[in-house]
Amino acid sequence: MIQPRAHSRKKIAGLYLVTDRALCGNRGLEEVVSLAVQGGAACVQLREKDLPTRPFVEEAKRLKALLSPLRVPLIINDRLDVALAAEADGVHIGQEDMPCDIARRLLGPNAVIGLSVETWEDVEAAELMDVDYLGVSPVFATPTKTDTKAPWGLEGLTRIRAYSSHPLVAIGGISRDNAADVILAGADCAAVVSAICAASDPRMAAADIQAEISWALKKKQRNKQHLIHP
Repeated sequence: MIQPRAHSRKKIAGLYLVTDRALCGNRGLEEVVSLAVQGGAACVQLREKDLPTRPFVEEAKRLKALLSPLRVPLIINDRLDVALAAEADGVHIGQEDMPCDIARRLLGPNAVIGLSVETWEDVEAAELMDVDYLGVSPVFATPTKTDTKAPWGLEGLTRIRAYSSHPLVAIGGISRDNAADVILAGADCAAVVSAICAASDPRMAAADIQAEISWALKKKQRNKQHLIHP
């Protein structure tokens, strides 16, 4: 049975930035995150695959101090210890990471927990889990994450939407050109990496993508109202 969401958990919706330090280049990760939030990013996931624990925690604390006054949730990729040390808002875990029930017990009822789903079996299993969103990964092929299964595509995203009761965060190959498509296909949130981190103007890139997401969310709402009141 699905556990009820704690009322104090932060809702994850809209534009979701996933960091990539290498793609940020000379601009630096914190500056890119700040600019992306100015452009409309509503959630930030700190993803560090190679950073040792201590600098990872220090980076997470700096981002937490930056984002908290703006009420933008900070999610830590994979590492519960770093999330706890930095008092982050939550953690995003993969199928090979800490089991969700243990992560929930360690982080508490108010933490945001996201879970990557890469196969249909993952989606079915997640339906009974106390998670805040499913990270549908990857929707499109992407060079920034190579340890994943075959892309879901828009058809796969639509199939998951029809089955799952969880909010969906689409990730993988998402940019201004297809952000509206993934929202219309069923995602609640579009997670973006290179289209913002590698952009010459991260603020403008985020604003452009957020505009596409907002347009698609409004269109979905209009379509829903039309079905209720034809």
